[in-house]
Amino acid sequence: YANKDVFVKCGERAMVPLGFALELPEGWEGHLAPRSSTFKTWGIIQTNSVGVVDDTYIGDNDQWHMPVYCLQGKDIESENGEEVKGTWIRKGDKIGQFRIMEVMPEIEFEEVESFGNKDRGGFGTT
Repeated sequence: YANKDVFVKCGERAMVPLGFALELPEGWEGHLAPRSSTFKTWGIIQTNSVGVVDDTYIGDNDQWHMPVYCLQGKDIESENGEEVKGTWIRKGDKIGQFRIMEVMPEIEFEEVESFGNKDRGGFGTT
């Protein structure tokens, strides 16, 4: 949930405070993502696609935030009476969701010249 009202002008970004902090167990991390309705409702996207919060982010001022960028806004009257294109995210709006996940174990990769398999056509072919 957004922890306070935030106005984001179209073409600009903002950090939306979520009003909580977590002390995650060692070896665990949080993945913050927008809800499926976030863009349709507010015209915003999360600027880092998915936010990964590791278990060391536990300072007294380490409140979780959602970094957003406004792509679609509505005409809204500003404080000085001018029309401004943007969107309001209001305190209590459900703009994101998160999952707590175990950190992926470290793995080793082996570099090879060829896999020896049939090509499948690349991205966007299936």
